[in-house]
Amino acid sequence: MNHPLQCRCGTNKGHVAKAGAGRRAICYCKDCQAFARFLGQAETILDAAGGTRIVATSSDNVHFSQGLNALACISLSNHGLLRWYAGCCNTPIGNTPRDFKVPYIGLIENCLQSGVPSVEESFGPTRIVLNVQSARIPVKPSRVSTTLAMVRVMAGVITARLRGAYKCNALFRQSTGAPLVAPRQLSKAEREAVT
Repeated sequence: MNHPLQCRCGTNKGHVAKAGAGRRAICYCKDCQAFARFLGQAETILDAAGGTRIVATSSDNVHFSQGLNALACISLSNHGLLRWYAGCCNTPIGNTPRDFKVPYIGLIENCLQSGVPSVEESFGPTRIVLNVQSARIPVKPSRVSTTLAMVRVMAGVITARLRGAYKCNALFRQSTGAPLVAPRQLSKAEREAVT
């Protein structure tokens, strides 16, 4: 089953294959909050506690059919995750490790809100709750379901790595492993403005 992926203005489109293989999460980390503020989308990305809804999946499940030229990428630090978004309308796409050989992407649910099928129909209920210590209000962690779901995500990533699926990462150049778009690292002043 495929689930549609699209930015708000429709310039960037694609789909997530094997939707059932993804796991839903909410991350309350300060970096996810800073990314939402950087995009000027905090009110539509973050929940009341400052959480970002994410679908964790193997990067080879993500395919783009149009709008690759609209993709943009930032990093909040020189070692941090690469944070991808549609530069045309500042819709967040997802977060990836810097090393394309780690075939993981955390898709931000805002780019998956197509209506039919719903995100819950495609990926199930939210089972992973991360970084609750950075939440704006107290959030109860679900340790057992988070651990079990993380094991499933990691098993999928390891399996994808072993079968060479990292070579089919739509956000990295297959020939060199470099990001499709050169990531822009935020300056100290820019970082301070969004934290």
